Amino acid sequence: MEDDFTFPAGKEMMEDEMPYDAMQAGDEKAIGKKGLKKKIIKEGEGWDTPDNGDEVQVHYTGTLIDGTKFDSSRDRGTPFTFTLGQGQVIKGWDEGIKTMKKGESSLFTIPAELAYGESGSPPTIPPNATLQFEVELLSWASVKDICKDGGIYKKIIQKGEKWENPKDLDEVIVNYEVKLEDGTLVAKADGVEFTVQDGHFCPALSKAVKTMKKGEKVILTVKPQYGFGENGKQASGNEGGVPPNATLQIALELVSWKIVSNVTTDKKVVKKILKEGEGYERPNEGAVVQVKLIGKLPDGTIFIQKGYDETEPFEFKTDEEQVIDGIDRAVLTMKKGEVAILTVAPEYAFGSTESKQELAVVPPNSTVTYEIELVSFVKDKESWDLNAKEKIEAAGKKKEEGNVFFKAGKYLKASKRYEKAAKYIEYDTNFDEADKKQARALIASCSLNDAACKLKLKDYKQAVKLCTKVLEIESKNVKALYRRAQAYINLVDLDLAELDIKKALEIDPDNRDVKLEYKVLKEKMKEYNKKDAKFYGNMFAKLSAIDSKKTAPKVVEPMIIDSKA
Repeated sequence: MEDDFTFPAGKEMMEDEMPYDAMQAGDEKAIGKKGLKKKIIKEGEGWDTPDNGDEVQVHYTGTLIDGTKFDSSRDRGTPFTFTLGQGQVIKGWDEGIKTMKKGESSLFTIPAELAYGESGSPPTIPPNATLQFEVELLSWASVKDICKDGGIYKKIIQKGEKWENPKDLDEVIVNYEVKLEDGTLVAKADGVEFTVQDGHFCPALSKAVKTMKKGEKVILTVKPQYGFGENGKQASGNEGGVPPNATLQIALELVSWKIVSNVTTDKKVVKKILKEGEGYERPNEGAVVQVKLIGKLPDGTIFIQKGYDETEPFEFKTDEEQVIDGIDRAVLTMKKGEVAILTVAPEYAFGSTESKQELAVVPPNSTVTYEIELVSFVKDKESWDLNAKEKIEAAGKKKEEGNVFFKAGKYLKASKRYEKAAKYIEYDTNFDEADKKQARALIASCSLNDAACKLKLKDYKQAVKLCTKVLEIESKNVKALYRRAQAYINLVDLDLAELDIKKALEIDPDNRDVKLEYKVLKEKMKEYNKKDAKFYGNMFAKLSAIDSKKTAPKVVEPMIIDSKA
């Protein structure tokens, strides 16, 4: 359809240039460039219009241009139903009706090219006849090709709630009824629960639910590739058989689902929401939270229970190692009032050692589950909630916490503390000169310590950035030059490493650590020089061999004479 919705600049908008959704009763507009015209008799509701593939229901009356009536659904007393854009009706209908809103009545003038053409439709419609149809769009059901290959068509019978759709990890609850094309019942079930990515009954169900909303009801037309294919399915139990290459009709309702997500990137802490929380706020690092929780072993043994039987909720501060890492991370993703099931692998629970809890012993290498409810939380103050003095004080406190974690070998936690300390004071527009001086010294100190963490964590690029930040504040900081050189060595930027080491030795010629690192650097340089020499030696040898072949005299083979010739 070739519609032109552009408006001429500085001119009054002409009727034919009016967008369809701006048309009112009495307006007439050309649709496309082949002579199809539409005049609105009664305006429709809302803004939505049907699309190709949708099943529409209309009443109509068709006349010739002289007013002779040749067909009418109203005379028959039965609305006409067809699938839009599938060639089931004349082209003028396919193009015109998809501009209509629900309840709209319009008069379409359809040229022969978009109707019955040169041959007409004897005896009622002569050749080359222009036709007029008064059409009322009663309703339509949205029909979508959800796999974009014609394998599953979804017709919406009842719209769902909100806008979310289930994801692969989510657990859905559905009702369904499966029939063959001839109406034979194959299967029927209510309240079936399954994980989307695992699927149920046939592949079409998991494909379809990912496009559905809570409470949505649909009819699926399922081709064999998303049903049971060329092998079909034998009858078993209460389910009937499916012949080979059979198309299925499935009535499907998405009752509800539980959202399941990975809390950690390595998928070893998984959260399943049983009850959604309130609002949008979540705890931050350092928040004081109150929870109810029950911890269980794989066999169902309860090893901890807090906040139940009229006892006070369990209170802890996040990111302070007061609970296992899995719980610490999970509560940061929760909302107030949310109830969830956590599945926590040993790495984020009690590890490889036995742990005695209040109600039972957790064996080594146990994957544990928790039912947890976030009762309430008070967020830790963010930097914008503090004045200048409070920011400096908070930064100093976080730095000391980082030092404790660093000494304990917990470099990731230490790094996070140093980063948070620097964030408190990185914007010093409201600081006086004394505060600015103190803040810059703290930023340099935290960045330098954080660089040491990054070296331990083998994040050498970030270590370089942090040391560079320090050197922008203190250009002769020997530790920053030394640690940046270490990072450069590991990144094999040996020339840059040598520049930093030489500069550090100019500032502090007797620094033992820098001298030792220079020895390491020289050994690395020798090692890489040897490798380079070997590589280029081999390369030149190959080039020489190729050149010698090119310059060697060509050997002329003697002509072989066939004695039989």
